Amino acid sequence: MIDAVVFDFDGLIIDTESSSFRAWVETYEEYGCTLVEEDWARHIGTINGFDPYGTLCARATVPVPPEDELRAAKRAREQELVEAEPVRPGVMAWLDDVAARGLPVAIASSSPVHWITGHLTRLGFTDRFAVVACCDDERPPKPAPDVYVAACEELGVAPSRSLAIEDSAHGVAAAKAAGLWCVAVPGPLTRTLDFSAADVALESLADATLDEVLGRLGPIAR
Repeated sequence: MIDAVVFDFDGLIIDTESSSFRAWVETYEEYGCTLVEEDWARHIGTINGFDPYGTLCARATVPVPPEDELRAAKRAREQELVEAEPVRPGVMAWLDDVAARGLPVAIASSSPVHWITGHLTRLGFTDRFAVVACCDDERPPKPAPDVYVAACEELGVAPSRSLAIEDSAHGVAAAKAAGLWCVAVPGPLTRTLDFSAADVALESLADATLDEVLGRLGPIAR
C-alpha cells in the first residue's frame, strides 16, 4: 500500500519542542514575564506565526538585550536540554520495521538542515534516512507542502503511495496538501491542536505497529 515513509523530526523523533519552549520560558522569567503553551503552540511545525523575541520585548519588565545576544544564550540552554531528551517511544521500533520491509525513509522538516543532520549524527541515525528535505530559500516551511513534495521526489516515490508521520497540525496540513497519507502523533505541546485532517491519530508510535496503521488506512484507501 505504501512505497516510503516520511517522518517529521522536531517533536516526533525527539522532543525538541519541549526543550525549546522550556528555554524560552526560562528566558521570559529572567526578564520578569511569562510565556505560556498557548503562545507557543501556534509556532510548532513552522517558522511563522509567533515571534518569541518580539513578544518578550513587549512583555518584559526590565530591559532586554539585543536579539542576537539573547538568542545565543537561549540556544545554549536549549541545546543542553535537548541533548538530554531520549528518542520518543515507538520511534526505534517503527524505523526497524520500515527497514525490515526495505522501504526508503526520509525526513521532511521546517527546521534548517544543519539542525536536523546535527541531531541525526548525535543519535547515530545518519544511515536511517535516505533523504533530509528541509525548508530553505526555495522551499517555504510547513504548512506549505514543499518539503514533502521534495522528499518524495528525492526518494523517487509518488506522494499518494507515501506515509507521513507528524506531530503538529502545520505538519499534517503540509503532508495532506502534498498528497501523502498521514499519521498524527501529538507531542506534549501539541496534544490540544486540531488533528482532524490526519488519516490516523495515535497518542504514541508505541501504540500501534506499521501493520496496524496500514490496516486502519486500508478501508480509507478502498
